[in-house]
Amino acid sequence: MADSRPVYLRLRDQIAAAIIDGTYAEGDMLPSVRALAAEQGANPLTVAKAYQQFQTDGLVRVQRGVGMFVREGAAAHLRAAERTQFLEDEWPQIRERMARLGIQLADVLDEA
Repeated sequence: MADSRPVYLRLRDQIAAAIIDGTYAEGDMLPSVRALAAEQGANPLTVAKAYQQFQTDGLVRVQRGVGMFVREGAAAHLRAAERTQFLEDEWPQIRERMARLGIQLADVLDEA
């Protein structure tokens, strides 16, 4: 199933995942807007919009003329926010679908 969300939100999620998993550790510089745009085949304005949300949320600091750096605590903040979003938004839908299909949690754990 294709993700129908705007490209900047998908990019934001990719960057957030990279911060959470340590690809971009606290203190690391994020790729420049141009570099990430070229790597992702995206418009630089779209990448800038994705980065803007991290600035707004205080998860990165901008050093003018140098770049954007991941702030201390960013990974923990993002992990907590993603966990809450999963438990409140995604898990209820998964649980409903499991019930509709007659899947028990033990069935899922057996597959793991």
